Amino acid sequence: MSAPDDHKAAPPVGEQIHMPPPSALPLINAAALAIAIISITISWWLVGAAMIVFIVTSVRWIRDVRRDIAELPLDHSHH
Repeated sequence: MSAPDDHKAAPPVGEQIHMPPPSALPLINAAALAIAIISITISWWLVGAAMIVFIVTSVRWIRDVRRDIAELPLDHSHH
């Protein structure tokens, strides 16, 4: 029978899972798009304002993801 701590000595299988840091950008982005779509029947000014927020959050979100991916290690070998 093995000791309960034997499983801690085994190396991890496969690559580590990378999780991005928490961000409010996806929520704001989705809300702005929803507001823009709903506002088509209300006011074109509101559509324009919501689309500006949508575009700004999309650019920031893409920039953050690209920076996060650039910080990942290039070596995928198992040590």
